[in-house]
Amino acid sequence: MEKKVALVTGASRGIGRGVAIKLASLGYDVAVNYNSNSAEADKVVEIIKGYGVNAIAVQANVGERTEVNAMFRTVVKELGAIDVLVNNAGIVNDAFLLMLSPDSLDKSLNINVKGYFYCAQAATLKMFKAKKGSIINVSSVSSKMALPGQSVYAATKGAINSMTATLATELAPYGIRVNAIAPGFIATDMVAALPEEKKAEYLTQIPLARLGSVEEVANLVAFLASDDASYITGQTIVIDGGLSL
Repeated sequence: MEKKVALVTGASRGIGRGVAIKLASLGYDVAVNYNSNSAEADKVVEIIKGYGVNAIAVQANVGERTEVNAMFRTVVKELGAIDVLVNNAGIVNDAFLLMLSPDSLDKSLNINVKGYFYCAQAATLKMFKAKKGSIINVSSVSSKMALPGQSVYAATKGAINSMTATLATELAPYGIRVNAIAPGFIATDMVAALPEEKKAEYLTQIPLARLGSVEEVANLVAFLASDDASYITGQTIVIDGGLSL
């Protein structure tokens, strides 16, 4: 494979971590973005380097535009380019409508929506010259079905789906593809922390009767980033074991 560089936001744990490691295994140099957990980000970098590729950890709160721009400058300086952006960093602040605080709403919009726009804009500026690139936005099955307490989270992920389709149309003439994935219940630390009875309840709603794995999600991202998906753009692909059917 021609050497490519990927930036994965929120890559110190969970889906982002799995995606970063998967891309490294395929030969990508990888920038591992994190907000606060530098120790975990450094661990991911060491794993990635074990595949014989380059990797750096780069700190930025994606909800802050100045930090995003500084991050992209660092990645290009250290790794030479940005061919793939995986917009993954996000927060979940579940709350029923009457319990929703303005602060929680603002944080969700800043990270889950503005952060995706800031990173997509910065990546596009780097991809224009090459006339190629791939942006993959991590959405959620919550954008496709109603889960009580997730009105704000669902709204942010629905916004990402619409953003994906529109940016795909805008950027296609420049050889830049934009897609999204919408994972369901994936076996991450966040899901592991749920009470056992709640996990059992969710499993009864999934036709495949199991949680998805981080590796399965990472495989989908890797496919969309690759030339094998060269005719796919503007799509939100659900990976949820049939939960949203």
